[in-house]
Amino acid sequence: MAPKGASAKSAKGNKSKKTANTPKRNDAPQRSGRQEVTDVPAKIPLELQQLLLNIFRSAFPSRFGSDLKPLLQEVKQHLYNRDFLTAFGKDEYLEAYVVRWSPSRALGYLQIFNDLEDHFQPIQKSSPWAVVCLGGGAGAEIVGLAGFLKQLVQEDTPSGEEESPESSDAAMSAPKFEISAIDIANWTPIVTSLQTAITTAPPLSKYASAAAKESNVELLPPHLFQTASLQQDVLTMSAEDLSAQLQNADLVTIMFTLNELYSTSLAKTQAFLMRLTGSLQQGSLLLVVDSPGSYSTVTLNGAEKQYPMHWLLDHTLLSVPKDAKSTEDGPKWEKVLSDESRWFRLPEGLKYPIDLENMRYQIHLYRRLP
Repeated sequence: MAPKGASAKSAKGNKSKKTANTPKRNDAPQRSGRQEVTDVPAKIPLELQQLLLNIFRSAFPSRFGSDLKPLLQEVKQHLYNRDFLTAFGKDEYLEAYVVRWSPSRALGYLQIFNDLEDHFQPIQKSSPWAVVCLGGGAGAEIVGLAGFLKQLVQEDTPSGEEESPESSDAAMSAPKFEISAIDIANWTPIVTSLQTAITTAPPLSKYASAAAKESNVELLPPHLFQTASLQQDVLTMSAEDLSAQLQNADLVTIMFTLNELYSTSLAKTQAFLMRLTGSLQQGSLLLVVDSPGSYSTVTLNGAEKQYPMHWLLDHTLLSVPKDAKSTEDGPKWEKVLSDESRWFRLPEGLKYPIDLENMRYQIHLYRRLP
């Protein structure tokens, strides 16, 4: 869906534009009044952020023409009608959605992964780091993770040594990422195009200088970064099918997706989270990012109440079963980090044909217990 919690900012000169996307304030339990907003200081080099934007331009070069605006209008109308099968039913719709909304998100996610690096450690170099992105077919998580891995490779490169992704000893011993994107729509063509753009040197003009050609390398070599795409509705996946996808995961992400799942069916979403819990190994991390101020309606004894999304999430993951006969009583998760409202703000100087957007979000990180 067209991202919520964002404010438009032009990449062509980065002039701020006015947008209003204020979450509705509804009565709910455990409401704390005025919400504190954390501004996340930029830590990512501008050059790396620009490289990630270039990935989208390289992956979908024909999608920036005059037909983009009407395509986006069609997609937004279908999303507004909650007709997701139609909105994501054609390749041109998928590509239009990706080039419009995924680049801003990818930069925001890169910042998030950077901020959480200490919680990810140690990322083993002896075996691939497995990441499953639920609802991640549009590629923002994939490109953000590519940027994060690029940073790790650069950190492993000795100071003063020129980085060469294919031949550097540091690169050869760097962590390897295996990423699986599971989504209700068929995003495989998008994921494949992004994988190619990430692991292939970008195209150059035939007039490019010899120096430009020599320095033109891929963001990451293919042996370090592998992706896969699976079309599945997580709310209807069996425990066995979900376990097959998640049992080896080191990190599972649910980015700007959980509240949509709650809106579809609270009961099915709660059941899905329980199946997810049973599928993950000890030490696995669950990262949830969504629009701040997200609420879901729950009907109890015929009366409707609205609960904050993060409260429902905590209630499902952190509550201890009361069944005295159970031999598995005890907490299944620990909450590592939580913030109800943060801002990621784009730096000046980025270049992209479409307006980029700052990102406001809530973030919650959990670790699976034994």
